[in-house]
Amino acid sequence: MIDDFAKDNLHGRLRRDREALLWKLDGLSEYDARRPLTATGTNLLGLVKHVAIVEARYFGEVFDRPWREPLPRWQDSDGTDHWATEDETLDQITGFYRRTWEHSDATINELSLDAPGHVPWWPEPFSNTNLFAILVHVLGEANRHAGHADILREGVDGRTGMRPEHEQQIDEQARTAYYMKIEQAARSAASIKV
Repeated sequence: MIDDFAKDNLHGRLRRDREALLWKLDGLSEYDARRPLTATGTNLLGLVKHVAIVEARYFGEVFDRPWREPLPRWQDSDGTDHWATEDETLDQITGFYRRTWEHSDATINELSLDAPGHVPWWPEPFSNTNLFAILVHVLGEANRHAGHADILREGVDGRTGMRPEHEQQIDEQARTAYYMKIEQAARSAASIKV
């Protein structure tokens, strides 16, 4: 009984974070979706591509259910799983991500939480694992990168929120006042001598 609850809860949260991550691309041009937004090149479409590859690998080869499309070998990772090449479109990458959901969901639905898996890129003694641990791991990846996407999207056009139904109209005056309140608190704290 607790296994079913845990599995449903983790799977539901993974679905929520997937949608949140994809929503961060809503309405963006090819350029804005893929342009580097940090000094290290982090970008919105690259986050989606990375999480899609993570899901394909962890819910695929870890449980001997290989992903049906070519993936770069984990041993050869050169960072291209974090950005979209010029010949990859926004629609191609989001389509790839949605297809990984189907594959991942099938693995999650068909296996029990204690189903054994093997992660060849994890060090011993951690490489032998189970579906529960992989669900928690992938959920953490999706959640972490959805958080990155929140901040990046805010920097692109000011849009914030986790889901469309929670998005509020941008009130620039209120946003500026709030920002200045925090800035003033930081300046005041910095001037206090201990």
